[in-house]
Amino acid sequence: MKDLKKTSVFLALILRHKPEAIGISLDQNGWAGVEDIINGINRADGYSMDMQTLEEIVRTDNKQRYSFNEDKTKIRANQGHSINVDVELKECEPPEQLFHGTGEKFAAAIRKEGLKPKSRLYVHLSKDKETAENVGARHGKPHVFFVHSGKMYRQGYKFYLSENGVWLTKCVPPEFLGER
Repeated sequence: MKDLKKTSVFLALILRHKPEAIGISLDQNGWAGVEDIINGINRADGYSMDMQTLEEIVRTDNKQRYSFNEDKTKIRANQGHSINVDVELKECEPPEQLFHGTGEKFAAAIRKEGLKPKSRLYVHLSKDKETAENVGARHGKPHVFFVHSGKMYRQGYKFYLSENGVWLTKCVPPEFLGER
């Protein structure tokens, strides 16, 4: 299990962006057969997978990226997809304020254009500033925007809460962004 992190990153690529990398497809709700995942990853050069390893990845992932179905015959990523799947998100009323962390180098463009999902299906928002700072640090010096999510919701924008606590919306226009 020494390559658990490497295998977890590969699993995220498969379940969020490129299932064809191991010759599988996802159903309309983003589910893949566990047996197909295990066999496909084992065919990929430099990777090894069994059920115990897959369960360990799901259990120990600090961002809770993955979910099994009830009988553990299927697995999917909870959010972060660039491919069109419906992970059956429930629309929820968000808190008054959410946060978005990014790299400082992107802040000027975001001030001007707002937040867009880019290659993903949704913009990802955090419930607290600390999480947003950690996300932003992955992109260099972190910069945190706060989002007037309550105001957006009252004006008709939809918000969803993923299985792992990430808030999602299709976009955040610049007039709903703030900084401190």
